[in-house]
Amino acid sequence: MYTAYYCYDALCGWCFGFSPVVKKLVDQYKDKIFFEVLSGGMIPNESARPIGVTAKYILQEYPRVEEMSGVRFGEDFLWHLKNPEQSDWHLHSEKPAIALCIFKEQFPEQQVQFAADLQNALHVEGRDLTDDEAYRHLLKKYTMNADDFYKKLHSETYIEKAHYEFALCQQLQVTGFPALLLQTAESKFYLLARGYTSFDNVKASIENILTEVNAG
Repeated sequence: MYTAYYCYDALCGWCFGFSPVVKKLVDQYKDKIFFEVLSGGMIPNESARPIGVTAKYILQEYPRVEEMSGVRFGEDFLWHLKNPEQSDWHLHSEKPAIALCIFKEQFPEQQVQFAADLQNALHVEGRDLTDDEAYRHLLKKYTMNADDFYKKLHSETYIEKAHYEFALCQQLQVTGFPALLLQTAESKFYLLARGYTSFDNVKASIENILTEVNAG
């Protein structure tokens, strides 16, 4: 079985748009390709800024994401962009990345769905992913032990795991999100998507690569 690396960030609006594509790919290729989600660390902890710093840019960009991908951003999320002076958001990528690392250990087969749930929690439900409580509803959904999860969420071990994923995305030469790569041999990687890419285009790339690899 081959491995596809989905390099994403829970805070990335274009990744939110790409999420349905990746979920569809998992359904289509689950017998041939294992999908590994890697958090990219788009906004490091030390770079967290008030939401007002990026609100104007996101407000300009999100309609394009909706138009191209068909996803819909929720009013609870958009409220923070439209009312930045009233929002207490200082978003950063570290905590949702740690949460994903914890989840992947227990449910590796569902990591694409969990990543999508994190994106949905932010971009639709307007949950602050730097707040521990933003994850509680997902613990119930996946029947995860809350005490164990929150202990790990603040553990140096899992902080290091998250930072390792940030470094791994850099090692894979990912400079923007989302990105999707297919590994067919130890040192053989194919770039399937850089930025939002339609399902049909990604599928065509995968089919071409699989044909080429099998012929070789």
